[in-house]
Amino acid sequence: MFVLVNLKAYAADAVEIATAAREVAGESGARIAVAPQTSQLAAVADTGVETWAQHVSPVEQGSHTGSTLAEAVVAAGAVGTLINHSERRLRLADIDGALDAAERADLETVVCANNPKQVGAAAALGPDAVAVEPPELIGGDISVSQADPDVVEDAVAAADAVDESVGVLCGAGVSSGADLDAAGNLGAEGVLLASGVAKADDPRAALSELVEPLA
Repeated sequence: MFVLVNLKAYAADAVEIATAAREVAGESGARIAVAPQTSQLAAVADTGVETWAQHVSPVEQGSHTGSTLAEAVVAAGAVGTLINHSERRLRLADIDGALDAAERADLETVVCANNPKQVGAAAALGPDAVAVEPPELIGGDISVSQADPDVVEDAVAAADAVDESVGVLCGAGVSSGADLDAAGNLGAEGVLLASGVAKADDPRAALSELVEPLA
């Protein structure tokens, strides 16, 4: 199971969380990655944790003020990127363009989608994985795997129907080992979470509890 921690723009200590994630990954054998703000990519990568960007723009090098260039996040230490998070939505053509940019820079990709129908559409664009995240559950206390398990199962089926090589992550409300375990039982290959770690009083303890079922 892959654990991808999105720090969003929370007032969190990205380096502290990244260090904790690296240590917990080493102790548990779990694959844990951290996606900080773009300005913190290099500092997070320097901790040795697997580092992801929160977004890349569908552009090449050139006159694109304000864009996040795929090559720039790679230079800062990122090895993967989220695309189309519900808080950073893109048009379909721009998702496709961002995937092209990520492929050009050799970045692993996870495209976010709201529901199984969108998962199928996203899978057709050829990302490495799709994360299903019902917006109404994002940041909440109940994970989608617990609140509506059919969404996860249907998302897995939708991706498989298009391209069996595209994995599915379970997002929205994930915060505990029980959530991760439920996601795996429903066919997900990992989880995408944010506040459960980024806003935790003890991020290391939160991460350790999260991956406990993998021990």
